Amino acid sequence: MCGPTIRQSIAPPATSGSAPVADATAPAANPAGLPTSYEHGNRLTPLGSEVDPILVEIVQGTLASVEMEVETAIARTSRSPMIRDAHDFRAGIHDRQLRKLTGRSYSALVHPIARDFPLEEMREGDVFFHNDVYESEGGIGHLPDLCVTVPVFNEGEVVAFVQAFGHHDDIGGACPGSMPSGAQSVFEEGLSVPPIKLWDAGVPNKAALRIMTRNSRMPDSLAADLDAECSACLMGARRLSELFARYGRDTIETAFDAILDATTQTYRREILSKIPDGTYVWEDYAEHDGVDEPQLHTQRITLTKVSTGGPGPGDGGPKLIIDFTGTSKQAKGPINHCGDYVGGNFLKKWLAPILRNLADTPERMAELDVNEGIVPLIEMKFPEKGTLLTPIYPAPTNARTFVILRLLGVLAGVVAKAVDGQMPADQETIRYTGVYGKDRDGNDYLMREVLGGGSGGRYYADGEDTIHVVPDSRNLPTEFTESRFPFIVERLGLAVDSGGAGRHRGGLGYEKHIRMLEDANFMSIADRSILACWGVKGGKAGRPFEVTIDLGGPNERVVDALADAEAVTAGQVIRIRTTGGGGWGDPLERPYDEVERDLRWGKVSFDGARTDYAVVASGTKDEPVIDVAASDALRAERRAARGEEPFFDRGPGYARLAAGSPAAEVDWV
Repeated sequence: MCGPTIRQSIAPPATSGSAPVADATAPAANPAGLPTSYEHGNRLTPLGSEVDPILVEIVQGTLASVEMEVETAIARTSRSPMIRDAHDFRAGIHDRQLRKLTGRSYSALVHPIARDFPLEEMREGDVFFHNDVYESEGGIGHLPDLCVTVPVFNEGEVVAFVQAFGHHDDIGGACPGSMPSGAQSVFEEGLSVPPIKLWDAGVPNKAALRIMTRNSRMPDSLAADLDAECSACLMGARRLSELFARYGRDTIETAFDAILDATTQTYRREILSKIPDGTYVWEDYAEHDGVDEPQLHTQRITLTKVSTGGPGPGDGGPKLIIDFTGTSKQAKGPINHCGDYVGGNFLKKWLAPILRNLADTPERMAELDVNEGIVPLIEMKFPEKGTLLTPIYPAPTNARTFVILRLLGVLAGVVAKAVDGQMPADQETIRYTGVYGKDRDGNDYLMREVLGGGSGGRYYADGEDTIHVVPDSRNLPTEFTESRFPFIVERLGLAVDSGGAGRHRGGLGYEKHIRMLEDANFMSIADRSILACWGVKGGKAGRPFEVTIDLGGPNERVVDALADAEAVTAGQVIRIRTTGGGGWGDPLERPYDEVERDLRWGKVSFDGARTDYAVVASGTKDEPVIDVAASDALRAERRAARGEEPFFDRGPGYARLAAGSPAAEVDWV
């Protein structure tokens, strides 16, 4: 039974930090070109509404608990390795104004659902689904990311949403895994589904499910994963309904506003205040798009910090303006990302975690959530349609990871210029590798893994080894993969010397060796095989990504980082080395005892110690001996020989794509 029409926002119109009130009698066109009259982004309660701070803590804790319970349920009941084992999925909780309330991870957006389905017509048990990149309002980046959304009800009215999206094994398209590296349109990338009602009042739409599974090479795991995600979100919606019933809608919505207001004020006070007023420019690059020859695909940010213009009474707070003008035109291949929707709402929440590095301590940084409260503090300006961040349909997007990961680094770099380098160096922590073919029983299989890499060195510590930007994600367990797929994992460890040299070393990447037991095809969707993760303030770039097939054999060869079907024969070994993070600070300032520790731990080789740190060492890995006098002399020689260096070090690969130039103009401070 349909509930009554949902209440309108009671926020005062056009107050600071609130979106202008829409004219309900004249639906406006949204960036996707579809009509909508639904307000979003506004407050739920008037400014100055009060709520017990202890209750706010209870509500905030409950939201985090429900979000975690949803993710745990998905992990335990899904079937595909990418979801169940690698945990490449996220959940999120949003209020009825479509604002993200939780801050432990990023999520997709509810906007396309509210755009296409009136809230007053939604019913308990409804589940909405979409993966259409161009109709997702920027919340979905490529077709394998499937998104389910469930409305939460209180007394018959929609009061919130629970949402989950994850990277699924296969949704059709030109190659297994639905990420064809040479795609030149979305039509080659798989099945594209605009927002639909997948469950209607608790009844699954079997026709839609059959269409989706029919288009997948892995229909059973796709069906099981979708069932897990729908059921988990429905469970989360019940939990939130109980919260509303326990404390009352007005109280809960006041707490929602208080949670987001606290985030806004905290970032204004503790983070934005650390950035001096002014304008700063930096850029970085993706190196190839799978179609054209490798080249510099530019992503540029002009960052302006102003002390007035942010949210709050009198517009008196600080604000960041992020201008992407200067970003390259859209690529022929699939590295484009649809970012210019809803004012860049998704990108604001995607990029904001970088700003946490300005917190007073690492412990404080870990305490800061990124929810909708950061959105009013950031204004985004996009170039005209037809760039990497403003692609025109049907430009391909399956490898958009290259662009959105690079944007994290571009923001870190441009902020580093503003704060004298007090930001971490670069990292590249996602790439998709895998094998597919026939197993020993003649059945088709697909093993795909998202291997992490090293994070950048920081002004107070080395980078972390083999991290992944997706929270709680992991590599696939060897015991699982060897029992399910026709190969043996002969080695999985750290890639020695892969971290960029610095006063604080970059984190190390993986080194993984896979010996195939049957003929197969290797696939890779990866960047940073030419352009390394940059170092900052004297730190050096890390080592790039590399895949070698038939390691040590007669047909040993390094293959391209973008590959759909690289043939591998039974008995051959595939070696995968992932990126090391960039270094921070002058490597000649790294204390000898820290280099000795790295030698003992096997993170730096004896040759690497001499080449990267000018440290002369002998002995064994277990008992290294530093020749202090020789090292002092070598360091003095290195210092005397070097000239002025740029603020950022991009590594030797940059010159290959930049007509021999060792640094970009923006790399100097």
